[in-house]
Amino acid sequence: MLDRITGMQVFSRAANAGSLSAAARQLGLSPAMATKHLDAVEQRLGVRLFHRSTRKLTLTEAGQQYLEACTRLLPDLEEAEASIASQRVEATGLLRLNSPLSFGVRYVAPLIPAFSKQHPKVTVDLGLNDRVIDLTEEGWDLTIRVGHLKDSRLVSRRLTESAMIVCAAPGYWAQHGRPKLWSDLRNHNCLSVCFSNISRPEEWRFGKDGDKRVAVKGTLRANNGDALVAVAVAGLGVLYEPEFIVADAIRRGELERVTLDASTANLGGIHLVRSPDRAPPAKVRVMIDFLVAAFNPRPPWAL
Repeated sequence: MLDRITGMQVFSRAANAGSLSAAARQLGLSPAMATKHLDAVEQRLGVRLFHRSTRKLTLTEAGQQYLEACTRLLPDLEEAEASIASQRVEATGLLRLNSPLSFGVRYVAPLIPAFSKQHPKVTVDLGLNDRVIDLTEEGWDLTIRVGHLKDSRLVSRRLTESAMIVCAAPGYWAQHGRPKLWSDLRNHNCLSVCFSNISRPEEWRFGKDGDKRVAVKGTLRANNGDALVAVAVAGLGVLYEPEFIVADAIRRGELERVTLDASTANLGGIHLVRSPDRAPPAKVRVMIDFLVAAFNPRPPWAL
């Protein structure tokens, strides 16, 4: 289907030049293609716009009215198209970035000033929540997802990795003893994240493939990792969380990690995810490159 704007451009230039071939040259079209566009306009409108002869084109009355309309509309349409197209080249406009709450507060928000300094024409809308959002329906340009990706329709780029860590407050270990076997955790008060596939409230998984499973119980479960860190620091129980959540508390000595006889399960990485737009606008591309550079080769939480 031939687009309307090109048809309007062919008509307008042909009317001003008095020649369809001149309009074709100005627009970089072949004479045959220019004729197709003009024919499509006339067919769509149901009227003839030109009296055509072998020497020149002259406007009909309908053509004169349509030329006046094109003269008013085309500059605005062409300017709008140029503005949108420029976003593919220059990073401008509103960028909507979504992130899990703990990750976004700790590691994304502190980076925004540096990003804004590099790209002052981009306004960042940073959304923070711990649910899996729908990029298309909710209008997000980019989201950060922690764990294994399930939606193969989306385009992803690995941001970084984060190991899982078993830890508790020194006072908790002193009172209850340190587990040596992964199966020992069944005897501890295990604080769990509600939506995690690795450290669910009723079961924690270990081993590279998550094939070692231990039934656990605990007096608190939450939908946010930082909430669990706060109560673990107070000595309530054991955590099994990503390193990026517990690393600061471990550095301060508020939590102490333990090494068990099985490796922790593979978290699945941390990824930047966008909708499958073949050519994302510049604002999305520069944010992806900026975040990848900020977290590589070593993420800021690495112990």
